[in-house]
Amino acid sequence: MLQTPRRARQVATLSLVFGAVLLAGAATGAWGDADRPSPRPSADTAPALAGPGADPAGRALSEQQAEHLLAAGGDRWGAYYSAQEYAEFSQGLDGRYLGVGLSVGRGEDGVTAVSQVAPAGPAAQSGIAPGDRLLRIDQDQADHLPVTEVVARLRGQGAEHRAGSEVTLAVQRGGGEVRELRLRRALLDSQQVAVERLDKGGLRITVRAFTTGVADQVRAALRAPHAGVVLDLRGNSGGLLDEAAGTAGIFLDGGSVGSYQERGETRELTVPAGGDVRTPLVVLVDGGTMSAAELLAGALQDRSRAVVVGARTFGKGTVQQPSRLADGAVLEMTVGRYHTPGGRSPDGTGLTPDVPATGGEDAGALALRVLAGLGTPA
Repeated sequence: MLQTPRRARQVATLSLVFGAVLLAGAATGAWGDADRPSPRPSADTAPALAGPGADPAGRALSEQQAEHLLAAGGDRWGAYYSAQEYAEFSQGLDGRYLGVGLSVGRGEDGVTAVSQVAPAGPAAQSGIAPGDRLLRIDQDQADHLPVTEVVARLRGQGAEHRAGSEVTLAVQRGGGEVRELRLRRALLDSQQVAVERLDKGGLRITVRAFTTGVADQVRAALRAPHAGVVLDLRGNSGGLLDEAAGTAGIFLDGGSVGSYQERGETRELTVPAGGDVRTPLVVLVDGGTMSAAELLAGALQDRSRAVVVGARTFGKGTVQQPSRLADGAVLEMTVGRYHTPGGRSPDGTGLTPDVPATGGEDAGALALRVLAGLGTPA
């Protein structure tokens, strides 16, 4: 099955757990009952919503009309989701996903291979291991599908998108026999926080995305004895703004972590007093550090709480708000920008690290040297 441009954008957005999705409507009660459309007047055509700040909640828009509305407004980060697609998106933000518990990648030779396997997931229970080649998904050759489509097939589509639904995989290890395995999809916990103890008392805490509970997981990791911290945000695609702000608050004694605009109104993001302001801290970033992750790095940088090391960040500083349409679909539209405590917006430019990794230098090793220079042996 070929992937349409719209589907490619949706799958990419879902896999990113789209950076800085604020879900402000849910937080303020503007959504109402998530299972019922908002009782607002319907519009027959998308152009009727073209005014600035217009909210399409409760409208009867076709998919084509919704796409036209996004295109007419030049909304680069806007997106249309069916009700089912948005349910999967919301699960991702809750730190869960439906699938079989494996990640795949494609090498320069075009081979689709398993890169990671979730412990105790369906794939692990079937004996699949990193490095295995994925040959087929049901009747389709995996190498003939875009990687995003492979991920979508593993998670299920249409009636298959439910726990207990089955998918048949053909895998091969090395030059061995081809095994055909029938796996049942399950609702799995995504592992967004990883902790590694460094030499001489340091900790590396890697945060891959800001889903529900991530700030608490970082706080729990810091209960272990430590003399310094490398907070690794490389490849972090963003996520829930309040989780990023909560993570920043762990290292700040209250105050501002930034601000954002919601349909023209500025709202401040603050954290309570009592955070750890003594432990030496290095934040590691790269070109894959996006959105809410950029806000976190920028807050710690502006507040002179951390040394930011690595490469310039991605540069996404906008906030999206979802509106549920009459048929249960969701139209997500950009409602404003966010700024760091110093008033900077990373949108379009990204954040510049305090200590850039240049000339092919290993950024991880550089972060350890910087940490040592802050008074903590790495």
